[in-house]
Amino acid sequence: MVNTLGPYVLLWCLMYLSLSWSWWLTLLFAILAGMFLVRIFIIFHDCGHGSFFKSRRVNDVVGFITGVLTLTPYYHWRWEHSIHHASAGALDRRGVGDVWTMTVEEYLKSSRWKRFAYRLARNPFVLFGIAPLYLFVIAQRFPAPNSSPRDRRSVHWMNLAILSVAIVMSWIFGLTTYLLLHLTVEMVGGAIGIWMFYVQHQFEDVYWERDEKWDFTRAALQGSSFYKLPRILQWFSGNIGFHHIHHLSSRIPNYNLQRCHEADPMFQQIKPITLVSSLRSLTFRLWDEQKGKLIGFRQMRKMRKQDKFSHDD
Repeated sequence: MVNTLGPYVLLWCLMYLSLSWSWWLTLLFAILAGMFLVRIFIIFHDCGHGSFFKSRRVNDVVGFITGVLTLTPYYHWRWEHSIHHASAGALDRRGVGDVWTMTVEEYLKSSRWKRFAYRLARNPFVLFGIAPLYLFVIAQRFPAPNSSPRDRRSVHWMNLAILSVAIVMSWIFGLTTYLLLHLTVEMVGGAIGIWMFYVQHQFEDVYWERDEKWDFTRAALQGSSFYKLPRILQWFSGNIGFHHIHHLSSRIPNYNLQRCHEADPMFQQIKPITLVSSLRSLTFRLWDEQKGKLIGFRQMRKMRKQDKFSHDD
C-alpha cells in the first residue's frame, strides 16, 4: 500500500509543481503515474477476490478507494470478474469480462459488417489506444442490465465519488489541465492493463473448449499464460504475469504468486511467454477449433485457399 499509493500521490504533486517548469516534464510524471496505476489496479483486483487482506471489510474499503483511482465500480466489477474466472477458456460462455474472440467458422459465417467490426475491435490502435479510455472513462459509468441492485448501486456511488474527486482536482489544477493529465494517466495505465489481460488469454496454444469438454484446472494452467517479465515490469504489474497460478486459485494474493509458482515442480513445466515472444499475440485473431490454437487472418486465408485447391483436385 505504501510503495504503491505513496508514489502515486507524490507523482500527482510533482505534476502540479512541474506545470510552471515544463509540460514535457509534467507529461513524463503522468506516464509514470500511469504505470503506478496498473499496480493500484492489482490491489483493487485482489481486494475484489478477497485476497489482499484477511479482513473482508478492509478488502471492501480499500477496494472502493482504489476503485475511485482506477474509475472502476468495486462490486459491479467483482461480479463481472467472477464470471470471467468461472468461464475462462469456455467457448460456449464467452462475452463477459473477456476480449471478443470469434472462431474461424463464426467469422466466415458472419456478415460483412460484423467482420469489419471484429477487425476494428482487434486492431491494436483501437484495442490499446481507444478501448482503455472507453472502458474506464465511459463504459464503467453504466451498470449491466442483468446486474444486481447492489452492483448497480456500486456504479452510482462510484460515479458520485469520482465526480467529487474531479471537482476538487479541477479546482486545484484547473478543469482543462486536470482532464488532460488524468486522461493521460488513465490511458497509459489502461493500455498496459488491457495489454496484460490480452497476453494472459490470447496466445497461440491457449486453452478453449466447449462446455462438455471444458475443465477448470486445464483452463487455468493452459488457458492463462505465465508471462515472464523483467523484474521492474513484474513489480509494476503486481506479479499478475503468474496468471496461471491466479486462475488456479484466485484467493492467493499477488505478493505470493511467485512463491507459489516456485513451490511446486508442476508449475515449472508451464512454458513462459517472454516480453519479446508476447508481441506475436498481436497476430492472433481467430480460434481454430480443428487445430486447437489461435491463428491470424493471413493463416485463415491460406487455409481457405488450400481447402479450395483440395476440393478442386
